[in-house]
Amino acid sequence: MARKHPASATPHTRAPKPNARPVHPVFGVPLPELGDSKIAGRLFVVEGPDGSGRSTHIRLLSEWLETNGHAVKHMGLRRSPLLAEDIEQAKQSNVLTHTTMSLFYATDFFDQLVHEIIPALRAGYIVLADRYIYTLMARDLVRGAEPEWTRNLYSPALVPDAVYYLQVEPRRLVLRTFEKGATLDYWESGMDLGLSRDMFESFLAYQTMLQREFAQMQHRHSFEIIDANRGISPVQSDLRARLGAMLKLDA
Repeated sequence: MARKHPASATPHTRAPKPNARPVHPVFGVPLPELGDSKIAGRLFVVEGPDGSGRSTHIRLLSEWLETNGHAVKHMGLRRSPLLAEDIEQAKQSNVLTHTTMSLFYATDFFDQLVHEIIPALRAGYIVLADRYIYTLMARDLVRGAEPEWTRNLYSPALVPDAVYYLQVEPRRLVLRTFEKGATLDYWESGMDLGLSRDMFESFLAYQTMLQREFAQMQHRHSFEIIDANRGISPVQSDLRARLGAMLKLDA
């Protein structure tokens, strides 16, 4: 059965009032689906590793934005109904090649971009992305992908209005994972890279490598770095202050 995509995003609050801006910028050549339509919404990205509090802060930001009358749409990794289950099954096998995994995630991302993000932005929604192409690029680069190939792969992506990177020390990430009663993930520990036979040591090495990639991308893409070693309240206050300044809202 052919997949049915919604014509537009479903609002969590009252329908937004479009106030169209020029066509949204992209990193390279735009997708045909973007066309020359005007964009009325905003795209904000919250980046950071597992355990940095991304999901919690996006939930709190959504509640705050909706209270202030904004309709909010979410996106994230492995959320395309076209590929989400396939990616999860492939990851569980632990036999994915690096290129195959990269293309899986890229397809998942662009399916959401075309069928969810662009329609929502056209309608004037605020799109909150729980990670974006930056995580996908960083993962590819630490696995040996050519930087030019990776940039070209994601060149049709929309440029976010702002990117907030929740930075947490790797050892603190481990503690937070264990505090939640969870175990270290094979892929988030970089076990496929052969960094160490010990998952704990591999996790620390892999997360350190990712942070180095994000540090380089931060200079290129002007991320806003948020110290997420702190508790939820001060981090959320920082995020609201920054979004509030852009949207003219009281944090």
